[in-house]
Amino acid sequence: MSVAGAVLREDGRLLAIRRADTGKWELPGGVLELSETPEAGACREIWEETGIHVEVDHLTGVYKNTTRGIVALVFRCKPSGGTARPSSESTAVEWLTAEEIVERMSEVYAIRLTDALDPNSPHVRSHDGRRLTTVK
Repeated sequence: MSVAGAVLREDGRLLAIRRADTGKWELPGGVLELSETPEAGACREIWEETGIHVEVDHLTGVYKNTTRGIVALVFRCKPSGGTARPSSESTAVEWLTAEEIVERMSEVYAIRLTDALDPNSPHVRSHDGRRLTTVK
């Protein structure tokens, strides 16, 4: 299982990383460790990849990659300290607008951040790694 954070600043910008391994823009996150709660794992992953400390607000989505069998939990978070910086897992860390997110990210990652802005969350979605899929 993986966890990720949709970190929303007061000015409406969202935290995003450019992954070191693929060069693609995504939200910060990663694999949940066995001893962690999902919320603690999201906080750890966000800090490791971005240098930003966060407080978790609530779950905004559950996303299943039907090709790889991975389930990702995404939490809306607010920054609580730290300084944005790249890491061994990220080559860039930026605060993006919703429009910039849609331009830079693939559909399956952009939807996670835009879902976090939706007051009707949490959402449950499936994808094949590239595109959202419909429920069968």
